[in-house]
Amino acid sequence: METRHTAILLIDCPDRKGLVAAIADFLYTHGANILHADQHQDNDLGLFFMRVEWSLADFDLTREVFRERFAPIAERFQMNWRVEYSDLLPRVALFVSRELHCLVDLLHRWRIGEQKCEIPLIVSNHEDARPLAAFYGIPFHHTPVTGSDKSGAEKFQLELLAQNSIDLVVLARYMQILSPNFVNRYPRRIINVHHSFLPAFSGARPYHAAHQRGVKLIGASSHYVTEALDEGPIIEQDVTRISHRYDLDDLKEKGRDVERIVLSRAVRWHLEHRILVYGNKTVVFD
Repeated sequence: METRHTAILLIDCPDRKGLVAAIADFLYTHGANILHADQHQDNDLGLFFMRVEWSLADFDLTREVFRERFAPIAERFQMNWRVEYSDLLPRVALFVSRELHCLVDLLHRWRIGEQKCEIPLIVSNHEDARPLAAFYGIPFHHTPVTGSDKSGAEKFQLELLAQNSIDLVVLARYMQILSPNFVNRYPRRIINVHHSFLPAFSGARPYHAAHQRGVKLIGASSHYVTEALDEGPIIEQDVTRISHRYDLDDLKEKGRDVERIVLSRAVRWHLEHRILVYGNKTVVFD
């Protein structure tokens, strides 16, 4: 099947009349066939958000010229904007520790074409994922993290990311806290997943605590990583019901299922350029 190349324009700016008309008229004038268009207004803040995707088949502006021609419209409406192209596959690094369920899910979805990206490397502070990386033919880098030399491990990891021109870092159950230096090198380009027992059941054994409390819902959250631990802009969340019949192993199994789904959605939406971040919130376009 022939691959359809598209461009995706993402915009946020003060809300005002004429925005949609100006964008649509500009694209129509240059031969764009709009495939998807979605918008959102934050009435409290007076902000406008938009995602437009169009086919490049009959579009008469090159990528360089597009930026030049669109700039006056962006300036007139005080837009923050960027344009992405579907044929430029993001390069993704997967970080993992010993729990492999999220890694397995992401690699399978990548292999069957659901996650459109390149995965040049897998990084882990343990050896557990090495056979899985070998199965998928992806270079595996074991970077032990010790309390005495955590900065040294991060320095090596950052060098790996730079050498491989990484666009996105996915923490697929990577059980280490990243330093502010690491996070600031990849703003809004690090995605994490964790259970949604926070803040009630924090610590190393949240499923044990939740089981003892008799919770009826468990869930997971996926978010961009910021310096504030587990408080970055949320991309996706989901829950599943449980009952008194579930023992601790059942809770963990259900939790892994939700974590897999939530992380894969968040990664896919990022790869498809469907997310705009403002403040500590996200707009995720359908």
